[in-house]
Amino acid sequence: MDIPDDKSDMAISKSIINMGKTLNCQIVAEGVETESQLAFLKEEGCHMIQGCLFYKPLPLVELLIVLKNPVDL
Repeated sequence: MDIPDDKSDMAISKSIINMGKTLNCQIVAEGVETESQLAFLKEEGCHMIQGCLFYKPLPLVELLIVLKNPVDL
């Protein structure tokens, strides 16, 4: 949550990402809310990223519209 301002959160996140890579897992970061969090997670090699930076929670009808019209990152 406090990435990149909290060094402990960054260290924990890096460790989790590296453990997942070692286990050949796809890494999904959730709860991404800022561009700086996105940059950190991309740099560390997360495979997928989700959070309010991209879309806030939506009602089903609105979600279906979004899914029919995906946005490239």
